[in-house]
Amino acid sequence: MANHVFELTWGDHCLVLGRRACVMGVVNITPDSFSDGGRFFDTRAAVNHGLALVAAGANIVDIGGESTRPFSDPVAAEEEIRRVVPVIEALAPRIPVPISIDTTKADVARRALAAGAAMINDVSALRVDPAMGPLAAAADVPVILMHMLGTPKTMQVKPDYQDVVDEVRRFLADAIERAMSHGIARSRIVVDPGIGFGKTFDHNLLLIRRLDAFEDLGVPLLVGASRKAFIRNLLKPEDAKDIPADLPAVASGSLAAAVAAVLNGAHIVRVHDVAAARAALTVVDAIRHAS
Repeated sequence: MANHVFELTWGDHCLVLGRRACVMGVVNITPDSFSDGGRFFDTRAAVNHGLALVAAGANIVDIGGESTRPFSDPVAAEEEIRRVVPVIEALAPRIPVPISIDTTKADVARRALAAGAAMINDVSALRVDPAMGPLAAAADVPVILMHMLGTPKTMQVKPDYQDVVDEVRRFLADAIERAMSHGIARSRIVVDPGIGFGKTFDHNLLLIRRLDAFEDLGVPLLVGASRKAFIRNLLKPEDAKDIPADLPAVASGSLAAAVAAVLNGAHIVRVHDVAAARAALTVVDAIRHAS
């Protein structure tokens, strides 16, 4: 599938999305992340990890201070700020790519943008904090709007849909309209179907296969499937409840999901293993554009 090309230009940044897969690298500054178990909770470790992601080929660095894993508890805004702002302040002057702040709270986003962040990644699609939409509009930065059923605490308690693709698509269409009602330009909006956020394993697989259903939304599409439970479930032994998220097999499965997402229409993939994703997607891009 040939991706529609979008150009995001703002401040000192320009992302051309669709000609070449865009890789977003993840920095979790949390003690309880499902994917890395708090390895980057220390500020210095988080900054070094961000630098390594860019050196490996990340086009965006996504920084978050609150875990959104299933059944996780919320973190107070001041604690989230304490975790992320020093990392952003140290990292922003040293990297040429935009930093995205992964938060649902306007106070956190405001402090992160002041520290050097240049994008907002809101997993609530502006539903948690009524101040987030006006803040994003005033800052005139790209905003990522994600579908989630419920909250991280409740989203995996029997998620149910009549038609998951259609319902997620309609949610994202409404989220775009909500963002625009706050004054956010359509040219600043990216949408994310929320793989793993209130979906069964089968829902996740179907959404990745049917990403073409989101093309007519007319905005770039981000997919974050890296290391998630549906991948681990496919790869675990039959008698195991789960397997560690950092196993090599999980990295390979995550890479397969990223490749499938791009081939099916994703413009941005959010990943933990940037170097492997960049290499694989370089080949994918060459195949997609071969003539």
